[in-house]
Amino acid sequence: MSQSHLIHTRRFLPYFCTQFLGAFNDNVYKNSLVILIIFQGSSLFGMDSNQLVTFSAGFFILPFFLFSATAGQIADKYDKSILMRWTKVLEIFVMGLAIFGFFLNNILILIMLLFLMGAQSALFGPVKYGVVPQLLHEDELVGGNGLISMGTFLAILLGTILGGVLIASENGTMWVSAIVVVIAVLGWIASLYVPPVPPADPNITVNWNVFSQTLHSMGFALENRSVFLSVLAISWFWFVGATYLAQFPAYTKYILGGNEGVVTLLLTMFSVGIGIGSLSCEKLSRGKLETGLVPLGALGITLFSIDVYFASNYFYALQHPAGTMTVSAFLSEGFASWRVLADLVLIGLFGGFYIVPLNVIVQTRSDPAHRSRIIAANNIINALFMVLSSVYAMLLLKYEVSIGTIFLSLGALNFIYSLGIFLFMPEFLTRFVGMFTARNTTL
Repeated sequence: MSQSHLIHTRRFLPYFCTQFLGAFNDNVYKNSLVILIIFQGSSLFGMDSNQLVTFSAGFFILPFFLFSATAGQIADKYDKSILMRWTKVLEIFVMGLAIFGFFLNNILILIMLLFLMGAQSALFGPVKYGVVPQLLHEDELVGGNGLISMGTFLAILLGTILGGVLIASENGTMWVSAIVVVIAVLGWIASLYVPPVPPADPNITVNWNVFSQTLHSMGFALENRSVFLSVLAISWFWFVGATYLAQFPAYTKYILGGNEGVVTLLLTMFSVGIGIGSLSCEKLSRGKLETGLVPLGALGITLFSIDVYFASNYFYALQHPAGTMTVSAFLSEGFASWRVLADLVLIGLFGGFYIVPLNVIVQTRSDPAHRSRIIAANNIINALFMVLSSVYAMLLLKYEVSIGTIFLSLGALNFIYSLGIFLFMPEFLTRFVGMFTARNTTL
């Protein structure tokens, strides 16, 4: 079944809306809080506004380390459609409390609620990806995962934009308070229509010890070499993606000389690229899992990350005053600006080729009885790599490495890291060669 038909099915549409609205709401709330902290010049526990933003980002990720292992067990033990509804009820509760946080203009309360949003997302993660093979047929998994990946980055883009627009408007805190509750309620309504699915392993005795269960979940992931290597590759994707997303504002302001509108333009191009790449996987792989797309994606990410560095040299020479160039002025720079935009679209495009097959590998090659716990392990490692991406960027910036050079280093590191994964799992390279051999034979 094609993606256009899949999105209209009773099996998939309610699930897609549920996960999309969850990611959308996370980003509306997170970005509105970030802008509120920065523009109010908020401080807390001796931290200035910039440090507080970094602390808040870490506080959102922390629950993935604390709750993912437990969430994976619960997702394997119970009907995932029911768990979706309960996690959405939790989201409504947390967003309801946000009304008071915004009304009181209390940054501490809002940051604590960000932690609870992270906890809700950590509980939802193993359900979100673990249920996909139970809702879709095997020949629909590539197309379905392409839609999910596209939806995730579209939700990040739209949520980031809407959060910024709302909080900057008149009575912004009131608008944000209302919208996040409405989105949470819509997500809960969508979850009511997700079809029931049988529990993967109803006889599990839940281990509430976070540390031992985390190790246990990692053990399940390690049982299958291709699954574990795919988890490491997925985590690397989030390392690269998180670095780009975090550095776009500073890159735009200090390298390109652009204002907030140019930041939004870059984020849009990057997200559109991932969306196109993710949706294209079904056609390129003819509806089947094609692991050869992963090396193709890695190669593209490397090449165009390197080209972003060289494309930025024009703007270094231009020395436009920081943060003053509008979108129209940026585009009027001609080839140089369009080259940067093309690079970001293509990094996203090849990122889509890279991530979709990896998610399908984890879903299809994991033991169904342990699938959600393996996905929980994946989420923990993803979170770790995102933290490491922040540390990596902070260290380079501390030593006055330019953001363009950071992007160049990502291209080089991506090549080295991906090659290591492929050498441990030759299937990727074999299929990569096979893709082009088969096409040449057909021609």
